[in-house]
Amino acid sequence: MSHCKLCLLPHNAPGAEIDSNGTCAFCRSRVPDAKSQFDQLRQKRQLDLEKALQDCRGKGPYDALVCLSGGKDSLYLLYRLKVEYKLNVLAFTTDVNIPDIAWKNIRRTIHKLDIDHLVYRPSAQFYHKLFRYLLMNQEERGAVYTVSYVYAPLFEGDALQVATEKGIPLVLAGYSPGQPEPERMEYEFSHKLITETDWTPPGLRESSEFSEDELARFWNPKHFPVSTHFPRYLAPFHAWDYDQEGMIRKVHELGLVQRRAHGNPIYSNYPINWLLMYSDLKHFGYNPYAPEFSALIREGKASRAYWYFATPVVNFMIKHRLLLGRNTTEQMHQLGLQNDDLQITRPRGAYDPKID
Repeated sequence: MSHCKLCLLPHNAPGAEIDSNGTCAFCRSRVPDAKSQFDQLRQKRQLDLEKALQDCRGKGPYDALVCLSGGKDSLYLLYRLKVEYKLNVLAFTTDVNIPDIAWKNIRRTIHKLDIDHLVYRPSAQFYHKLFRYLLMNQEERGAVYTVSYVYAPLFEGDALQVATEKGIPLVLAGYSPGQPEPERMEYEFSHKLITETDWTPPGLRESSEFSEDELARFWNPKHFPVSTHFPRYLAPFHAWDYDQEGMIRKVHELGLVQRRAHGNPIYSNYPINWLLMYSDLKHFGYNPYAPEFSALIREGKASRAYWYFATPVVNFMIKHRLLLGRNTTEQMHQLGLQNDDLQITRPRGAYDPKID
């Protein structure tokens, strides 16, 4: 079969091992009490999160800094913190590769919630150079992994930098369950990762393509005085109940997006993601986000019916560069890349920062 009949995991995704009955290894290995064990973990995280949201009040000029990308999760997170928890929050956006729909969502939400919003616009030349280099020198897990896990630490580090400098005790991000990779974060970035670890990707430093000033853009706590107090960095949707389709519906009902489609990640995601998916489809034959959505389906957090129909449509658009898939062509043109430039040349983990 081309995919698991239960969770839609592609047959060629790592670890799928679909059997003669059409079920993948992940579905077969689910144990009856797995949900209760997960619920216990989630309840533990909820208690910690509630305490953190109470303890942060009045500790700085803002209670929390919220990373705002314009997607459904960050919009709804901002709403809950401001309206339901009545926190004094600062919304923060690193303005790199954000599509027009996401900017419309951001402006609409900021206005509706009357929230302070700080936008950081870093050097476009640096990101052009970075994206181009990474796509031409992908590690073995492909384009989405390579670019995302160099790109994400940059804007996560931007948020940490602002919160640290302003004395904001808490950074909150709208990561859904399964984001980012579990080895990087499950609910919270570890204290050691924030307070002791240089996030500069070793593969970039070893390439000799990037100057020390460019590499200094990555988070490095060693640049701060020893007495510096660093914030916690949490992902509340790893603790709260999460329903992907319900979230899309909710942000529309609350008026945070103009149209329901504007809350769908297919429309609000970074344009470069279309190029990343194109590259991975080319190399691996399946959509690189499929394992993430399959995991959400197994956990009852995403609709199997929706992704059963949406996935082949999205893949068709990507492969043939049609409709939203035209972002692939536009991004390749902007970066000066051709099909043959999209190469896997580096070993697994080449860009993962080393934890001391």
